[in-house]
Amino acid sequence: MKILVIEDEPKAREYMRSGLTESGYVVDVAADGQEGLFMAREYYYDLILLDVMMPQVNGWEVMGQLDKQLDTPVIFLTAKSTVEDKIKGLELGADDYLVKPFSFAELLARIRTALRRGGLAKREEQLEVGDLRMNIATRRVERAGVRLDLTNKEFNLLQLFMLNAGQVLTRTLIASRVWDMNFDSDTNVVDVAVRRLRQKVDAPFAYPLIHTVHGVGYCCEEKS
Repeated sequence: MKILVIEDEPKAREYMRSGLTESGYVVDVAADGQEGLFMAREYYYDLILLDVMMPQVNGWEVMGQLDKQLDTPVIFLTAKSTVEDKIKGLELGADDYLVKPFSFAELLARIRTALRRGGLAKREEQLEVGDLRMNIATRRVERAGVRLDLTNKEFNLLQLFMLNAGQVLTRTLIASRVWDMNFDSDTNVVDVAVRRLRQKVDAPFAYPLIHTVHGVGYCCEEKS
C-alpha cells in the first residue's frame, strides 16, 4: 500500500518515511502543503498523513481542498491538541487525528484502522484466491494451509495481485505501486520479483495462481 506523508519538518518527515518503509509501505513525502496537494491530485495513494502547521498552505487548507476531490483516508498529525482543534480536523473530513509526539506503534495502529474504515473499507481484510489466503492486518499468508514466508516487497506484490484478482496488471502499474518507480523497459525488476514470488506461492503447490500475460504483464487467478 502507498502512503503520502505531507510534513514540513525534515526530521519528522524522514522518521515516518523510514519507519513506514520498514513496515512494508511504499512512501512518498511532500515538504509542504502545496507540493502535497499536487502529489495527492496527480498520484494514487491508499492513505495520507497530513501535518497541520505548515507555512503558506497549512494542513487545514490542504484537507479542505482534498475533501472535495478524493476518497483517500487522511490522518492529521499535529501538535495542536485542544478539543477544538480535534473537532475541526474531524469535521474537515479527516479519518483520524494524532497529537505529536506520538509513538510509532500507535501511528501504525491508526493507519491500519483508517485503511480498514476508509479507502479499503470496501475491500476484504482477508483476501482469497483459490486456496491462497492473505490477512492484510496480520500480514499472514497461507496456501493450502501452509504458511508462506514473504519479504515486505513480496507481500506488497502479492497483495496487489490479490486485490486485483482476475485483472491483468501491466509491468508499469506494478512498478509504480510496489516500487514507486516509473517502469524502465531495460529494467527487469518486476519480472525478477514475480519469478521469486512464484517460487514461494506457486512452485510447491499443485497448480499456479500467478499467470504471465505475454506482452502485457501478469494476472493472479484460479483457472479451472
